[in-house]
Amino acid sequence: MHASSAVSQPAERESATSTGNVPVFPSPANVGVLISGRGSNLYALIEAVQSGHLDVRIAVVISNRADAAGIDLARAAGIETLIIDHRSFASRDDFDRAVASALRERHVHLVCLAGFMRLIGAPFLEAFPNAILNIHPSLLPSFPGVGAQAQALAYGVKVTGVTVHLVTGELDGGPIVLQAAVPVRDDDTVESLSARILLEEHRTYPEAVKIVLANRWRLDGRRFERV
Repeated sequence: MHASSAVSQPAERESATSTGNVPVFPSPANVGVLISGRGSNLYALIEAVQSGHLDVRIAVVISNRADAAGIDLARAAGIETLIIDHRSFASRDDFDRAVASALRERHVHLVCLAGFMRLIGAPFLEAFPNAILNIHPSLLPSFPGVGAQAQALAYGVKVTGVTVHLVTGELDGGPIVLQAAVPVRDDDTVESLSARILLEEHRTYPEAVKIVLANRWRLDGRRFERV
């Protein structure tokens, strides 16, 4: 595990409590962001915080890859960064426990996956029940998993988009928090469609985080309902 920090460690904050199966987040909440690559959605979250659209503190950015470009974005914003290489652990569960422990040590309330290319297992889910968000480049449940943009083009849909959802043990199958549609053009390539979807991701993810942290929602089965 490697760490880099441009800010001092925060004082301990109130932990997220829960009502039934729904967490109740303090305000402002501490957010932890997990990445594996360029970190463009991380940057969208950073910009939303800096502009005042999101009243949160990004407490830490964790990557499982030392060469993830998003690490430099976080450091430039003065956010603590950690490299926790999954290859250093004997099992996925051991890796999940290490990441969850690092987040809990920093009093993180909500975890945002932003291009984090690892499946989330039971130890992580148990540490942050209904408090992990992911963003996916399709209108789930259509086209889960990798290559969603290519899947959409191959299937011939006329509309695809973006989904932000709570993370569960089912791949891309958790309750849907927010979706946004992106039209598919006849002349689209995977690259052109991906670029337009990414722009919508950058708008949608901060908005979904804001919705979740407002504490005005409930779960009815797999339905995320605002109240």
